[in-house]
Amino acid sequence: MVHRKEKPQRTAFSLIHAFALVLALLVYSTQASDQLEENYVKSTLGLYDIATFDVYTNQQTIHILAGGRQSQNDAALTLRYQRSVDGGRNWTTPATVFAPLPAINAKSGNDIQLAAHGNRLVALMQGKTSLPGIGPMICLYSEDSGMTWKNGANPAKDNDGSQAHIDLLADKAGVFHAVWLEDPEENGYQSLRYSRSEDGGKSWSQLMTIEDSTCSCCWNTIVHSPLDHLNVLYRNMTPRDMAMIRSTDHGATWQPLGAVGDFKWQLNGCPHVGGSADYVTRGATHWLHSLVWTGMPEKAGLYHLVSSDHGSTWSEPMRLSATGMNGDIAHHGRHTVAAWNEMNPAGMSINLAIAENNGSTWSKPIQLTPGENATTQPRLVATTDGVLAVWTEKPAKQTSRLAWKLITPKNYATP
Repeated sequence: MVHRKEKPQRTAFSLIHAFALVLALLVYSTQASDQLEENYVKSTLGLYDIATFDVYTNQQTIHILAGGRQSQNDAALTLRYQRSVDGGRNWTTPATVFAPLPAINAKSGNDIQLAAHGNRLVALMQGKTSLPGIGPMICLYSEDSGMTWKNGANPAKDNDGSQAHIDLLADKAGVFHAVWLEDPEENGYQSLRYSRSEDGGKSWSQLMTIEDSTCSCCWNTIVHSPLDHLNVLYRNMTPRDMAMIRSTDHGATWQPLGAVGDFKWQLNGCPHVGGSADYVTRGATHWLHSLVWTGMPEKAGLYHLVSSDHGSTWSEPMRLSATGMNGDIAHHGRHTVAAWNEMNPAGMSINLAIAENNGSTWSKPIQLTPGENATTQPRLVATTDGVLAVWTEKPAKQTSRLAWKLITPKNYATP
C-alpha cells in the first residue's frame, strides 16, 4: 500500500524545504524580481475554500475543475466545474458536479485530474478511506460538456487498493490516457501504472506497469507528442532524479529514456515535487521542454531542459531559480513560458520567466503574487491569446482560493 514510509519521507521533505527557505533568505536579494504584478482574478467558485484543482485546454476551450468545502464545518469536498471559450477572459457560472461521489483525498501534489476531447470530459481523483493517504481511484465522466456527470470505471481495476499521484490526457483521436502510482503487489514501494479509455471514461483497458519502482509521493506528468507518442515524466527511485519513459504505439509498449537532469541525487525519502513537460514545434523539429527540481546539495533549484529527439537526449540543465520549485511550462507563438513557486522571506510567491529561443536565455523573473499569499503549484495552459496561469493561494486570515491570470508573453520583457 502507499506511504508506508510516510514519517521518514515527511522528515526528509521538511529538512529539504527548511534548507530551501534558509537559502531563500540568503539569496533573495539577487534572485527576486523588481516587478510585482498583483492584477489577477481570484475566486472560490462559490465554495467556502479551494483545496484542489486542475485546468485543461481543448482547442479553444479551457476547462477548470476544482474541489473545496461548502462551509467551514464540512469535511467532504464538493466539485465545481467551469469553462471559458475565449482564452480565459470570461467563464461560465461554476456548476456543481452532481454524481454519486465518495469522499475525495485530494490536495496540492495529489490533485484531481481533468481531460477533455470535444464534449467529453473525464476526471480522475483518489478516494478517501479511514487510513491517511490510502484510497482507490475515482472516475467521473461527462458527455455533454460538463452539464451532467456519471461514474466511470476505476482505471486500476482495483477498488480495494490505493492509487495516487494521477495524471490524465486525451489524444487527438479522443482516447484518454491515465498514469498513476500504486503498489498492487504490496512490495512496500510504488510502481508507475498506465491505462487507457476509448469510450470517454466508461471503461478502461490495457492496464500495465510501465515502471516497477518510483519515488512514492511525487506527481507524474503525461505528454502527447506531435507524432502521436506518449511521454511520461516521473521521479525515479534511485537516484531521486526525474526520468522519462515513452510509448510510440499508443501505450501498448514502453521504453525508458533515462534521466531528465542527471544530478545523481541520493535521497532516502520523498521530496513531494514532480516536474512538467510540454511540446512545441518549430520548423521541422519537435522540441520537448521540461522543468525539473532537485534538492541535490550545491545544485538545488528549478531547472529547464530541452530535447530535440523526444526525450532521448537533453540539453544541459539551466537553473531558473535556486529557491524555486513546483514549476510548469507552456508555449505561445515563439515564446516559452515557465512559472513556479518561489520561496522568499515573506512566504511563497508565483514567479514567471519567458524565453524566445528554445530556452537558451530567459527573461528576468517576474513576481506575480506577494509571498504572503502562500501560493501553491501553478498550472499553465496555452490559449489563442497567450498562456493562462492558474494557482491556489491562502492569504493570512482568509480561506484558500483559486486565482488565475492571462499572460501575454509579448507584453513582458524578453531577451
